[in-house]
Amino acid sequence: MNATSGTAPNTTPLIHLVDDDEAVRDSLALLIGTVGLRVRTWADPLVFIGQFDRDAIGAIVLDVRMPGLGGLALLDRLRAEGVDQPVVMLTGHGTVELCRRAFKSGAAEFLEKPVDDELLIETLQQAVRSHVQTRQRHQADRQARERYAQLSEREREVLGLIVAGLTNKEAGRALSLSPRTVETHRANLFAKLGAESLATLIRQYAALVDEQG
Repeated sequence: MNATSGTAPNTTPLIHLVDDDEAVRDSLALLIGTVGLRVRTWADPLVFIGQFDRDAIGAIVLDVRMPGLGGLALLDRLRAEGVDQPVVMLTGHGTVELCRRAFKSGAAEFLEKPVDDELLIETLQQAVRSHVQTRQRHQADRQARERYAQLSEREREVLGLIVAGLTNKEAGRALSLSPRTVETHRANLFAKLGAESLATLIRQYAALVDEQG
């Protein structure tokens, strides 16, 4: 196992390259490193799955055919464990069936060896961008749930009515509250949930309200 740029900060995207062919690992790691991505190479898929950094932003490149645990079986294990890094499959003997199985198992891309340098780099950069966006969505969802959990029962009721499109007066009638009291709860909601506008409030919390309801 080698890191091509061990001094890079951990915030730099990390590409895991799993292939039993040392020449392939070295050449692809060198190529990927030229665009500023960190690379860690792995010869043994079992060692990889036991040790790789699941928290890092980046992508995973898997060879389809490896001794012991093959790339498709490894992909299935990664997805079963909830690993969210995009996976790019490489093979020197591509078939329609292999390609179909890879995508069905959640592969981001399926490329044949010898892989075109520009295509591989473009694919990995897109995979990294996709992973960043996925992590950002998950982080936003976690923050929304944490903020929602801080609301009182009455505030959750008011939020549900706001999301449903009711005015303060209509919400007051539904809850047997004065419009001014509803407005106070509404102001507290916006402050606690960090929402700058009604549109933001609905966009971030409508699905959560439906889920909790």
